Amino acid sequence: MKIVALVKYVPDATGDREFAEDGTVDRESADGLLSELDEYAVEQSLLIKDADDAEVIALTLGPDDAADAIKRALQMGADAGVHVNDEQVHGSDALATSAILAAAIAKLEPDLVICGMASTDGSMGVLPAMLGERLGWPALTFAHELTVAGNTVTVRRDDDTASQTVEASLPAVVSVTDQSGEARYPSMKGILAAKKKPVDEWTLDDLGIDPASVGLAAARTKVTATTPRPPKQAGTVITDSEGSGAAALADFLVAGKYL
Repeated sequence: MKIVALVKYVPDATGDREFAEDGTVDRESADGLLSELDEYAVEQSLLIKDADDAEVIALTLGPDDAADAIKRALQMGADAGVHVNDEQVHGSDALATSAILAAAIAKLEPDLVICGMASTDGSMGVLPAMLGERLGWPALTFAHELTVAGNTVTVRRDDDTASQTVEASLPAVVSVTDQSGEARYPSMKGILAAKKKPVDEWTLDDLGIDPASVGLAAARTKVTATTPRPPKQAGTVITDSEGSGAAALADFLVAGKYL
């Protein structure tokens, strides 16, 4: 079995993130890393590999630094990586991104694609369904549990009122949530082994994608304006003087409509 795990290099959410003049994320203004939600996709891919001797390929789309996302996946245990790296994809929206990744997936011919439920920078969560539509494969999204038996993939979805069990024939696209299982940390053996694993770099030409159909100029959604988040304001300090603190706290909560 061949599994493609989608991984994305994103700005560190704990740092200050900014936008460039063209409305795209300024990826030079903050350190980057493998999206935390994509670590769960890698983990679920590796669990299947451990049980079924599958091949796991980490696939990413992004600039040069995005290779670090593949590196992390390889350290965790993925077998190989593919980096779609082309300056002409800058500013691509979700529609263009799905078209590029679908072409890369079709070229790899996997049995299963596993994604995180969303990226931690865009947080749209639409890519798995878009990939399923473009590939003509079933898309099973927001899986809390994932199993593969023979030619069938089965997922369990949990919400506030019920759990759903959904299955589909392979090939398929699956997105997993952050409740699907804790992602493993790379071992020293895994870190050393990752240096010898193959990583291919593809361009739009390699995928047969017309550059005019992707990138910022072709995007159907664009950021038109951004405003920096205002600095945090000093909190209100309530001093308990002769037992008046409780009443003062209640007045504050009522005034702010917190009660």
